[in-house]
Amino acid sequence: MLDNLPRGTICIEDIEMGMTRHLRKQVTDRDIEMFAEVSTDRNPVHLDDAYAHDTIFEGRIAHGMLTAGLISAVIGEQLPGHGTIYLGQTLKFLGPVRPGDVVHAEVTVVDIDHAKRRVTLDCHCSVDGKKVVIGEAKVLAPSRKFD
Repeated sequence: MLDNLPRGTICIEDIEMGMTRHLRKQVTDRDIEMFAEVSTDRNPVHLDDAYAHDTIFEGRIAHGMLTAGLISAVIGEQLPGHGTIYLGQTLKFLGPVRPGDVVHAEVTVVDIDHAKRRVTLDCHCSVDGKKVVIGEAKVLAPSRKFD
């Protein structure tokens, strides 16, 4: 992890429109290999240099869901953080992430339903300022009332 805002919990009572949190991580060969092992997705575009060289990507790329997992890390560790329950996530993949790329994952609060503890987050990942994943997450935020 290259940088990361403090981990913990922001309760629904303290969440505000426009709140943003992020992290940056360099994607390594080891990350890709571990994701392939855990997910059982061994598509050679992720693992085999020779195979991947002959694809539209002209080289190996990270699994899209590995990159999207960084959004989950921001949500589960920072905003809202510990105790958050995922309700849904949309994703659109705009470009590849390659071994060695530094991914910036960011979420921003775009809607809050305090009565239902629901928070909608605009989400994206970028590499060198270019968005590679965009989407929206809906989560159930923790509350001090239940702690």
